[in-house]
Amino acid sequence: MQIAIEEIQHFLGVVFAGPGGAQLFEATDRLLARDGPAGLSTRAITSEAGVANGMLHRHFADLDAFLAEFAANRLQAIADSAAALPARAGHGTVTGNLAGALLTLFSSNALALMNLVAARPQLGPALEHATTGGRGGLGDVEEHFAAYLDAEKKLGRIAPDTDTKTHAFTLLGSVHHLAITNPAGLPDLPDRIRRIVTALVAGMQPNPA
Repeated sequence: MQIAIEEIQHFLGVVFAGPGGAQLFEATDRLLARDGPAGLSTRAITSEAGVANGMLHRHFADLDAFLAEFAANRLQAIADSAAALPARAGHGTVTGNLAGALLTLFSSNALALMNLVAARPQLGPALEHATTGGRGGLGDVEEHFAAYLDAEKKLGRIAPDTDTKTHAFTLLGSVHHLAITNPAGLPDLPDRIRRIVTALVAGMQPNPA
């Protein structure tokens, strides 16, 4: 079933204006992490949230409409975390800043969300909405990474000839590949991310005077 973004937005501020909405989202997070996409049902979510079974359907046409809004909300939160990266320029280390941002982007919650979207293709409209560039969504993540590298280049912490857009794409693409080829997760993901970042940052070091 195709879910129009306008329909999703119509419900925003209804169920999620009160404490019950936060409970439903948090319950969905827990179920998704514990049982995967197969464990998500209306009864399971409302039971986990400790609210009446009919609460979800009083505000959403069906479970897919609820999950679409859940996915869009969580994807936006992930995108917002990347938007804070450029402000880190000049602080800490370049390797540490990039690795930290990537670990947040590809956290266990983010991987669980990717599995949900893969398991429910009907959530496509929510994903498309959240990943459209120019709206502060996931489509801007690559730009945030490039902007961070541009800022570090101006500060002289990476080489002046660094192709920041290509490096941003390479960083995100490399880690994304790890994530989608290992849907069950990788116990050594943080270490592998740091090794990828370290290798790429080494190639961005400014030449000694």
